[in-house]
Formats: sequence, structure tokens, C-alpha cells
Amino acid sequence: MKLCKGDLLTRVLATGTFDLLHPGHLHYISESRKLGDELYVIVARESMIKHKPKPVIPENQRVTMVNSLNLVDKAVLGSETNIYEPIKNIKPDIIAIGYDQKFSSDSIEKNLEELGINAKVVRINKLSDCSLCSSGKIIDRILERYC
Repeated sequence: MKLCKGDLLTRVLATGTFDLLHPGHLHYISESRKLGDELYVIVARESMIKHKPKPVIPENQRVTMVNSLNLVDKAVLGSETNIYEPIKNIKPDIIAIGYDQKFSSDSIEKNLEELGINAKVVRINKLSDCSLCSSGKIIDRILERYC
């Protein structure tokens, strides 16, 4: 796509832990990418993950893996103190959240508005027919087979 001076790009932001990359992650990233022209990804810091077990893969390795995906323009580590901090720097037009992320679209939009960030929140649908589309399920399968 050739852009002319003055053309505006739609910047999309996706967020997640991205431990043990799997087809569900690729679906989420691919569907997020379809929403705009640029895709930024925030990879969660281990210290900020409170709703599930800590990742197996170190955060620097997770961000490197996500950055290596052709669909991603730039992946960065999240903040260690405030999840909205990197969002202010990235300035997305759209924030894509996964089907299983525990955030409410309405509460995110309200928080963004309070911070002066004008971004639409879109929830990405689930990839159907994928038995190992979860890092937890992959770990469970490994434990089943080898322990």
C-alpha cells in the first residue's frame, strides 16, 4: 500500500501475555491486524500478571518472539506500574482485546476517556476447533504425557 503525504494510518493495539505462542495467539494477532494499518503489541510484564499463573517464558523472550511475527509492526513490554502508561505513548485508534481477556470493553473505554485517549475497543472472537489454543492447556498436555 502506497501512502500519500497527509494520509492517516489506523493504529491498532493488542495486548497479552503471549506465553508459549500457539494458534490462538496467531488468530488474535491476525484478527487485530485486520482492524488497521499498523499493529502494536504490548506484552505483559511478569510482575503485572495477577489473574493466572506466571508465564513459563521470560518476558524479554516473549517480546522478542512477538516482535518476530510479520503481522506485528512493533511489540513492547508493558509497564511495571500502570497498564495505561504504554497506551499513552502508542496512541492507538483501536484496542483489540482477546475473547478471554478479563477486561470489560466499557471500563477500558471509560478509563481511556479519563486519560484523554480516544480509542475504540474491539473484542476479538475465539478461534474455534483448537484444542491447544491456551498456554495452560499446552502445559497440562505436557504434564499429562511426561510426568
